Amino acid sequence: MAPDLALKRAYEEASPSDGCRVLVDRLWPRGVSKEALRVERWWKEIAPSTQLRQEFAHKEDRFAEFAEHYRGELNANPMGPEFLGWVRERLREGRVSLIYAAKDTAHNQAVVLRDWVLERL
Repeated sequence: MAPDLALKRAYEEASPSDGCRVLVDRLWPRGVSKEALRVERWWKEIAPSTQLRQEFAHKEDRFAEFAEHYRGELNANPMGPEFLGWVRERLREGRVSLIYAAKDTAHNQAVVLRDWVLERL
């Protein structure tokens, strides 16, 4: 059975079907309270570097290059193995939802992170 690793925007209402909710952005989503976001953990250490995020600027035509560089950051990130272990443990209990703030649901860092995690599970 494939791991149930989902993506969800921070601005969508939290739902029990989300399972374990984990924020994977470096910055807290604007205008969203802790109570409304309802995340188990905020893994800002696993998010893209500020420089990479700013260079990407959520421009679709920069996504392929961004994804390549972000994968490089993930591979070199000393928190990577801990994050993978943490996600693996929660997936044993059910769905894990990676929570992100970007408007573009197809071209964002959570998409890259999800694929990176799934390749390693």
